[in-house]
Amino acid sequence: MSRQRVFSAAPWESKVGYCRAIKAGDLIFVTGTAAVDDEGKTFEAGNPYAQAKRCLVLIERALKQLGADLSCVVRTRMFVTDISKWQEFGRAHGEAFRDFPPATTMVEVKSLIEPAMLIEIEADAVVSRPES
Repeated sequence: MSRQRVFSAAPWESKVGYCRAIKAGDLIFVTGTAAVDDEGKTFEAGNPYAQAKRCLVLIERALKQLGADLSCVVRTRMFVTDISKWQEFGRAHGEAFRDFPPATTMVEVKSLIEPAMLIEIEADAVVSRPES
């Protein structure tokens, strides 16, 4: 099975040994994506909604490089540092996936790699469309 990888400018990729996303056959797996700006700094510190939106923009960017878009996403996982902000995280997710909602999970974690990061989102996608 062929594999295609997409990398970002995240400084942790080379240090930890991972890629932003990988396509294996008809499946795409997008790694945990935190809200970083184009220079790798935390995006909109303290703003749960803006950070969730930024994560989804970065996920969509990776998907497009692999021939997909958000409508191909079948599952997301949201790791948040303050579950009491679930409505703000959820609003961003709901806006992105309003017309094609995936299965999803939101869990609270103690912290992310940078203290100012409030959310990290993973996504799994399927690029082939079943005929039916």
